[in-house]
Amino acid sequence: MDLLSNTVQPYAWGSRTAIPRLMGTPPTGEPQAELWMGAHPAAPSRVDRGRGPLPLDRVLRSDPATELGTPALRRFGPRLPFLLKLLAADAPLSLQVHPDPAQAEAGFALENALGVPLDAPHRTYRDPHHKPEMIVALTPFQGLCGFRSPRQCADLLDALAVPALRPHAEVLRTRPEEAALAEVFAAFLSPPEGLLGDVTAAVAAVAAHVGPHQEDLVRYAEVARAHPGDPGLLAALMLRRVELRPGESLFLGAGVPHAYLSGLGVEIMANSDNVLRCGLTSKHVDAAELLRVVRFTAPPGRVLTPGERAGEEIYPVPVDDFRLSRFRLGGAERPRPLPAGAPQIVLCVEGAARLTSAATGDTLRIGPGRSLYVPAAEAVSLAGEGVVFRATVGIEVASDATPVLHEDAMNT
Repeated sequence: MDLLSNTVQPYAWGSRTAIPRLMGTPPTGEPQAELWMGAHPAAPSRVDRGRGPLPLDRVLRSDPATELGTPALRRFGPRLPFLLKLLAADAPLSLQVHPDPAQAEAGFALENALGVPLDAPHRTYRDPHHKPEMIVALTPFQGLCGFRSPRQCADLLDALAVPALRPHAEVLRTRPEEAALAEVFAAFLSPPEGLLGDVTAAVAAVAAHVGPHQEDLVRYAEVARAHPGDPGLLAALMLRRVELRPGESLFLGAGVPHAYLSGLGVEIMANSDNVLRCGLTSKHVDAAELLRVVRFTAPPGRVLTPGERAGEEIYPVPVDDFRLSRFRLGGAERPRPLPAGAPQIVLCVEGAARLTSAATGDTLRIGPGRSLYVPAAEAVSLAGEGVVFRATVGIEVASDATPVLHEDAMNT
């Protein structure tokens, strides 16, 4: 086992207090948006095995069979395929979407063939991997995820009473779902002069009065204030507003537009940098590729709570790059063995946890915001009191834990 030393990302949208409060450390005065746990080359966690701190990605490459295990090594190669984070949003993140595996592989190969540098600001695909992700709320958490139905989109546009929006509402009401959402979304990526200002003013005005859309529009008004003059506001109006209670999760697959708005959560994702931005950002927006990747459907909302298996609460997802589970430790229980054979990161978010090596009997302790890396070759047991999350690869977890769906947790 290794205690992890992790990097905090100071993105401007981050909370200045949420992560320090959880970890019991003084705020720095700067945003602390994300705490990264894993082997991402841009900010790998560091471990010390007696020779000073070493980046975790370097440690994995030194002995991938021992560190990752044969199943993960065969499936993903000599890399940790997931990245675990604490995410603390105090302002809206960029509106974005991620490619599926085939799109990522083809897009990466094409940009390489065209000679686009990996660090070029206009580069879209920075690696050949997909980037599914999941957020589990630690506090009440707000976000935007997936399209509203065309009828719901039209109703919201009508409520703004902006004349230039009427043709779009008509398209949403009269054309088939996929065609309607695609046409209006594409139009909103490049709005005519004056439309954004009119919509911004209308959102603020309608949000100030009690009505059927007030709660949604209050959030959109906050988005407009955080990103003044950004046409991403128009695209955001087409998305469902999501509210997560602590312990609930949201899985974001390929092609689903989304943006986090506020709250503290544990996020896990495939270890990739492939993000196509739709707006609410100063970064490059590749509209043509974006429209090819976005899935223009409006499925019912799905907010998940975990299914339990032998005291481990598992958040099942339809990918094998990662699995995330939660333990609520009572203090008096016997230590729980954690399966070996795959790499693991264990994160404490409440109380204190102890992990003990089956081979040596050595014990390491972690408190809130602290984490441990467990190589595939090491068997450990978990004890303590509080709440702990366990991240590993999906090929290690059995599939008999069934998620509980709460459709009423997603506002439409």
